[in-house]
Amino acid sequence: MSKTYSPKRRKRSKTHGFLVRKRTPGGRNVLKRRAQKGRKKLAP
Repeated sequence: MSKTYSPKRRKRSKTHGFLVRKRTPGGRNVLKRRAQKGRKKLAP
């Protein structure tokens, strides 16, 4: 059985990155909520 998590920097930023979050209304909400909460990093 293969391991389930094989980290790739490109893939991670393409799916969960800041610019991707900015692109959609839902993603903007995510950033807004995380900023309100006071997260040091809004997106990985």
